[in-house]
Amino acid sequence: MNSFIEGVIAGAQAMSLLEVVAVALGLAYLVLAMRQNSWCWYAAFGSTAIYIWLFWSVSLPMESALNVYYLAMAVYGWWVWRHGNTDVANQKTSELPIQSWGMQNHLLAIGGVTVLTLVSGYLLSSFTDAARPYVDSFTTWGAVITTWMVARKVLENWLYWIVVDSVAAWLFFDRELYLTSLLMVIYVGMVVAGWFRWRAAYSLQSGVRAEAAA
Repeated sequence: MNSFIEGVIAGAQAMSLLEVVAVALGLAYLVLAMRQNSWCWYAAFGSTAIYIWLFWSVSLPMESALNVYYLAMAVYGWWVWRHGNTDVANQKTSELPIQSWGMQNHLLAIGGVTVLTLVSGYLLSSFTDAARPYVDSFTTWGAVITTWMVARKVLENWLYWIVVDSVAAWLFFDRELYLTSLLMVIYVGMVVAGWFRWRAAYSLQSGVRAEAAA
């Protein structure tokens, strides 16, 4: 425990101003996403833009590339949240409502992440000196699919994030990145709150639709 606390303190002291801004924007993204506020995507764009440079500067090209994807998804998510609900008959667009996936979609998502994790984990373990290649692959591909789920306002994205961020917290702890591990633990707590908030909104939304159809 002492080594963890010392690692967190050392990590905080070593943080650059840019990293502090990136972390703050990352937290702002989660808070705004919980509230279904499209400004979350502005925060995500700023955070990921900084992380692209930060990861590249410390020779983590794959993490940098992942944040390029996040950057693109920030733009896509902003547009879909604001204009993704189109009424063709009345030629109107409105904010995208929360949706819930059926079992088939979840099986496809989980199966896809599993296959990609096994393939990239094998390649990393065979041709690189990557640490924890399968765990690293899982958190990467899990984040890819879950970020897309957020952009489409899929309710269950929060449940996926609980798993991905929990595994990431362990991975960063294992690599002695104690401050980042602590941030992941904080994210897990925020994600749990996000799940309950979106589930309540989805139930209310479903009730309104039922009344309108009656």
